[in-house]
Amino acid sequence: MIVRLSLTPRRSLLIFFLLALAIALYYVFTDQPLAKASPESVGMSEERLERIDSVMQEYVTKGRIPGAVALVMREGKVVYHRSFGYNDTEKKVALPKDAIVRIASMSKAVTSVAVMMLYEEGRFLLDDPVSKYIPSFKEPKVLATFQATDTTFTTVPAKREITIRDLLTHTSGISYPEIGTVEAIALYAKHDIPSGIGTPHYKLGEVINRLAALPLMHQPGERFTYGLNTDVLGYLVEVVSGKSLDQFMRERIFEPLEMKDTGFYLSDDKAARLSTLFSEYEEGVTTVAKTGYGFYPNFPLEKGTYYSGGAGLVSTAYDYAIFLQMLLNGGALNGQQILGPVTVRLMTTNQIGDMNLIYKKLGFGFSIATEREAARLPPSVGSLDWNGIYGTTYWVDPQQRIVAVLMTQKYPNPHVDLGEKFRVLVYQAIKQLD
Repeated sequence: MIVRLSLTPRRSLLIFFLLALAIALYYVFTDQPLAKASPESVGMSEERLERIDSVMQEYVTKGRIPGAVALVMREGKVVYHRSFGYNDTEKKVALPKDAIVRIASMSKAVTSVAVMMLYEEGRFLLDDPVSKYIPSFKEPKVLATFQATDTTFTTVPAKREITIRDLLTHTSGISYPEIGTVEAIALYAKHDIPSGIGTPHYKLGEVINRLAALPLMHQPGERFTYGLNTDVLGYLVEVVSGKSLDQFMRERIFEPLEMKDTGFYLSDDKAARLSTLFSEYEEGVTTVAKTGYGFYPNFPLEKGTYYSGGAGLVSTAYDYAIFLQMLLNGGALNGQQILGPVTVRLMTTNQIGDMNLIYKKLGFGFSIATEREAARLPPSVGSLDWNGIYGTTYWVDPQQRIVAVLMTQKYPNPHVDLGEKFRVLVYQAIKQLD
């Protein structure tokens, strides 16, 4: 029996609309780098994860933070992704889940991956002297005496050259402007060495070559000093690859992984999604930041030329979770092999020997939880983490297969305990240990 359907123009239009809607929904829910799942399907409790809501909302209500975006993954699946609070506290404009934020020092992990991609191609060895690729670092000097009154100083020759490994582990002797050693703060200010954020119209090569002419704060390899090491690594990527750091990251990391909202400067169509930066200079009073860590807050909206590998990127919680899941997977995600698993193992191995970052060790771009750190907070031994000065933080737990990201935008911010509370809230929701 043949059944003939009579299609009126109205029915034809309705069927066409429903098919188009079905296709659109298919791509919305399937053509995403990260899959979604119920918490219960990966051994977590949806009810207990909602405790995150209560704490985040409490911090917003009490004015401790204007807003936040939190994302939790387990077993490669997104089980929690919510936003809280406001992007405009006066007009009560909500902070969206896809808010683009200044991730500051969370840029270091991305730049370290870029460096290791070139390492995998045989472009250099980790114990090569940096001067082999950036000649201005040849025959470095180490600070011996310093006069704060006029910033004069004396030096002694370094016992050896700075290596790429020294830069990856912040043991080169290079410090930071504004938050570094007293001597470095004065010398870097005098010689116009920026922190890496909020100086969009500088040129990376010019800054790094000025930095190379200044003395190191200590002998290479002798101790950990947090500094502009990753900015130097960013320039190394440019020299070795022949591309700007921006172009290299975009072509080799962001586009393959579909990190569509990550970069150094925002295109016009994404400018409205840049999160507002807030400050708390007076206790209990949160205001829109007029300045922050030596710059004006809206630098990502500039058509910038300065690509700070140590602090310059903006991203979303979702994009950064893509990057972290790639690392948790041993360098691959959705058919894209960014790094080999052996290289990821190298990056996530203690690279600083007996030195310590309180209760942590350091790999290449990440701190690594020791047994003592795992006894202090829930993340397992071997978990990776770092944060950014504006209130962004993340961790990756290979044992429990967890990726978690928390994005806020406030500096100064006396309520940084929220990051540790977030860790507690994620782990208390686990029903089944791996």
